[in-house]
Amino acid sequence: MRYPQVSFVRQNNILFIRVFMILFLSCIAFRNNLCLSSIPSTLKALPLDGHFTFDEVHFAAKDFGNRYQFLPAAILHPKSVSDIANTIKHIWQIGSHSELTVAARGHGHSLQGQSQAHRGVVISMESLQGPEMQVYTGNSPYVDVSGGELWINILHECLKYGLTPKSWTDYLHLTVGGTLSNAGVSGQAFQHGPQISNVNQLEVVTGKGDVVTCSEKHNSDLFHSVLGGLGQFGIITRARISLEPAPDMVKWIRVLYSDFATFARDQEHLISLGRTFDYIEGFVIINRTGLLNNWRSSFNPQDPVQASHFKSDGRTLFCLELAKYFNQDKSDVVHQEIEHLLSQLGYITSTLFLSEITYIEFLDRVHVSEVKLRSKGLWEVPHPWLNLFIPRSKIHNFADEVFGNILTETSNGPVLIYPVNKSKWDNRTSAITPEEDTFYLVAFLTSAVPSSTGTDGLEHILTQNKRILEYCEKAHLGVKQYLPHYTTQEEWRAHFGPRWEIFVQRKSAYDPLAVLAPGQRIFQKAIPFS
Repeated sequence: MRYPQVSFVRQNNILFIRVFMILFLSCIAFRNNLCLSSIPSTLKALPLDGHFTFDEVHFAAKDFGNRYQFLPAAILHPKSVSDIANTIKHIWQIGSHSELTVAARGHGHSLQGQSQAHRGVVISMESLQGPEMQVYTGNSPYVDVSGGELWINILHECLKYGLTPKSWTDYLHLTVGGTLSNAGVSGQAFQHGPQISNVNQLEVVTGKGDVVTCSEKHNSDLFHSVLGGLGQFGIITRARISLEPAPDMVKWIRVLYSDFATFARDQEHLISLGRTFDYIEGFVIINRTGLLNNWRSSFNPQDPVQASHFKSDGRTLFCLELAKYFNQDKSDVVHQEIEHLLSQLGYITSTLFLSEITYIEFLDRVHVSEVKLRSKGLWEVPHPWLNLFIPRSKIHNFADEVFGNILTETSNGPVLIYPVNKSKWDNRTSAITPEEDTFYLVAFLTSAVPSSTGTDGLEHILTQNKRILEYCEKAHLGVKQYLPHYTTQEEWRAHFGPRWEIFVQRKSAYDPLAVLAPGQRIFQKAIPFS
C-alpha cells in the first residue's frame, strides 16, 4: 500500500532536482552575461592616452596563417606603455571572475591564432608610441626600440649610422616583440645565434600589469623567461638590440647538389669555420621545371653554356644559398675569399650562380616576393607552415623519409633546411631546441590555394604535415617544433620536456591568472563558478 507514496516522493525529488538545475544554470548564464556586458564599460572607464575599439574588431581575428579566427571583445590602441600596463592591471584586479585575457598583436604574422584573444583584449602593438628609436654608437653599439617596431624600420634607421643588427629573420616586416617572443632565426644564426641572443635589455609588462626593466644582470629571470617565452610571461614594450658595423654590399650565391649527404656535409663544414660566409641557408627542390632559368632574373651563371644544359625536371635537388658581406673597397679580397671557400665544396659545378646587390636589398629580399604575391591576390591565403628543429644525428633519416617518400613536390612553397650551432643559443631563455651541439631548421613554408581539393589545397598540405610529424614521433628523432602549436597541455609538456616545471614556475610568478597570450593554448584562465 505504501509503494505509490514512495513513487510520489521520488517523482517530487526528480522534479525538484530538475527545477534546481534549471535555476542554477540560469543564474550562471545570467551572471556570466552580466559580467560580460559590464566588461566593456569598465574598460571604457580606464584613463588612457590611446583608446579602445569595441565594434571594428574583425582585423584582430585574422593572422598570416589564415586558418583561425577568434573575435576579441575589444582592441586596445595604446599610445603609451602605461596604457598597456593599466589595462592588464585592471584585468588582473578583476581576478578570475572575468574571462578576459590579453594578446599582443604585432604585424599579425602568427600562424595559428597565437596573437588572438577570444572574447578578450587584443593589444595593437604597432599603435604603441614611446620614445623614438635611438641608436647609440661606440665600442658596444645598440639601438633602443619599441616592441611594436618593425625590423625593416630598425634596419633603415641603423644604416644612417653605418650600423646594423647582427641576427635577422628572412622576412623583416615583423615586430620586435613578435620575433623575440619566439627566437628569430635566419641564415646568420649559426654565427650570431638567433635574435634572442642579441638583446641587451627589455622593458616588459607582466601579467599583473607591472612595468619591469630587465637584463642579464637585472631581473634576469624575467629577462630570460620572456625571450622565446611565446608571450606567456610579459608583453615586450621596449628592447635594446646589439649592433655591429654594417656592410655596403653582398655577394649572393646559389649552387645545387643532387646528393643530400654531400649537401649536409658542406653546410656543416661551412658553419664550423672561423672565417666563412655571413649567411648560410639551404632549400629543397623537388620536381621543378626550368629551375636555373628562373634564377636568371636575379643571378648570373658563372658558366652560361653549362647551366643551359642542366635539367631539374623530375629530380630532388638541394640548393645551398650563401652570402658574403663586404664594403666596396674590399671587393677583390672578398672575391678571393669566396673562391677559396667554394673550392672546398662538392656542388654541381654547372649550377654556380652569383649576384651582387646592396645589403638592404639582400635583407629585404622576401618583401619583393610579397609585393608580387599581393598583386596576384596570393598573399592572404592559408599558410599551414611547419617549422622543425632536427638533431644533426637524425637529419639523414629525416631527409630519406620526408624528401624521399612523403614530399612529392615543392611547388606549394619553399622548404628551407640549414644547420645552426647550439653554442650560440642561451639555454636560460624559454626557447626549446634539441639536445645536440648542431641541429637543423627545416621549414615547410607552404601556401594553400583556397577551395582547392588537389595537392595545392589546405587538406592535402595538412595531411602531409601530419605524416611528417607522425614519422618524427614514430622514429624517435627528438624533433622540436619551432613556432610550436599544440592543442593539449600534455603535448606542451612533451615539447618542453624537463624544462616544463621551470616554465610553469615562471608562469606562476609573472602571470599567475594566465591572462596573457591565450592563443598559444598552453594555459587556460581558470574561472570559478562561485
